[in-house]
Amino acid sequence: MTDGVQQPAPRRLWPLWTVLVVVVLLLGCGLPAVLVVGAVREANGRATLSRAGAAADPATAVARGLSDRMTAQLRQQSTALLGGDRTAFLAIADPAAHADLRRRFAALRALKVTVWRAEPSGLPTPVVGRPGEWRLLVRFQYCFVAPNCRPGPVLIGTRWRENGDAPRLVAVEESKSAETGTRPWEISDLVVAVGARTIVATTPALRGKLPALLTQAEAAAKVADTYVVTGSPPDRYRIFYAGRTEWQRWYGGGRPQWTGGYAVTVGGGHHEVVLNAEGLPGSGADDLLRHELTHAASLPERGYPGKTTWWLVEGLAELAGSGGRPVDRYEGLAEVRKLVQGGWDGRLEGVTPADDAPADRVGGSYGVGYLAVRHLVDRFGPERLLTFFKAVVHDRATLAAAADEAFGEDWSTLHDECVAYVRATAA
Repeated sequence: MTDGVQQPAPRRLWPLWTVLVVVVLLLGCGLPAVLVVGAVREANGRATLSRAGAAADPATAVARGLSDRMTAQLRQQSTALLGGDRTAFLAIADPAAHADLRRRFAALRALKVTVWRAEPSGLPTPVVGRPGEWRLLVRFQYCFVAPNCRPGPVLIGTRWRENGDAPRLVAVEESKSAETGTRPWEISDLVVAVGARTIVATTPALRGKLPALLTQAEAAAKVADTYVVTGSPPDRYRIFYAGRTEWQRWYGGGRPQWTGGYAVTVGGGHHEVVLNAEGLPGSGADDLLRHELTHAASLPERGYPGKTTWWLVEGLAELAGSGGRPVDRYEGLAEVRKLVQGGWDGRLEGVTPADDAPADRVGGSYGVGYLAVRHLVDRFGPERLLTFFKAVVHDRATLAAAADEAFGEDWSTLHDECVAYVRATAA
C-alpha cells in the first residue's frame, strides 16, 4: 500500500480467522492501485483528459457536431434504461453490440438503477484504421435503489459509427479506471437481493447464497450505522459476492491470495464492498460484513491518510466486526501474540502488513489495531473515539492534535498505553 493512497489492505482467507481488508481506492488523488492498459484517470470525479483544441477549426466543428448527436443518442438510451425499455435501450446500437448491452441492461435493472446520466468527456476522436468510426469518453453517473442519492461517476469509452443524424453505438468498453477498476455490472450477469439497508449482488451460479447473505448484511448494517462519522449513513450498503472469476476481474482484481473482502470508494459518497466467495464460508460472513460495512460507513470519500493511520482505520472496523464479544474471545489473539513476541517494535504507525506478508503476520497486524482501538474505547467511550477518528481520518489532523481535541491528553502517552495494553492482552 502506497502511503496516502487507499490500496488493497488485504487479509487472509476467511476460514482461518477474522482477517479482512479495506481497499479504499481514490477517485481523484494519489497513485493507481493497478495500472491497466488503456486506463483513464479521473480527478475530483471528472476526467482529466482535456477537450479538443479551443480553436473553431473545421475538424473541431465536425467533432462537436458528432458529440452532440452521440449525446442525444445516449440520452435516449438513459431514458430507456430508467423506464425499463430494453428494446429502446438497444435501438441506438449496432446488432454486434446487443449481447453486451443486454447484459448491462439486465444487471443495472437488477440493481434497481434510479439515476443514469451520460455526459461526454471531451470530443470524439477518430478510430485509427476504421474510417467513419469514432471513440467518445463518456462520464456516466448512477444511483441504485435510492432515487435521490448523490450519483457516483464512472468514465467509460464508447465507440460509434457515423450514420447521419443518428450515429450508431458500436461498442461500450470496460471502464478500467486506474483508481477503481471495472464495476461488476459492466462485465457480469448479476442476481440481486434488496433489503431495507443493503443491496447484495452475485452471479447466477451463486444465487443460492443470496437469502442468507441479505439477512447477514441487514444485521451488519445496523452495526455499521452506529459508526458513521459525518453526515448520514449510506442510503444502501452495496455488497458484491464474487466467485473465483469475478474476484480476479471486479475492480481490477489483483488482490493477495489471503484477501477475504474489501471496500472501494466509487464516488458520490458511496463505497462498494466485495466479498471473496472462496475464502468466506457462510458461517463466517457476519464478522466480515460488520467489518467492511463499517469501512463504508466511517471512511471519507477521498480515502484516509495512509499507512500511519492504518491501525486506526482497521482497528475501528475490527471493533465493529467483533460484534461486542469480550476481548479474550477475539479470534486473532494468537496471531497478535506471535507478532508481539516476534520482534514487533511497538509502534502502531508501522504495524501495516506488506502485501506479501504471511497470513499470521496479517492477522497479528489487524489484531494490534483492534486492541489499540479497544483500549481507547474502554477508556474514553465510543463517542470520543469517533471524534478522534474524524479528526485523524477525515480532517487529516495529526495524531497529537486529534488526541488533544478528542481526549485532552498527550498522544505519545496514549500511544504507549495502547501498546502496553496490546502486550498485556496478548501475553
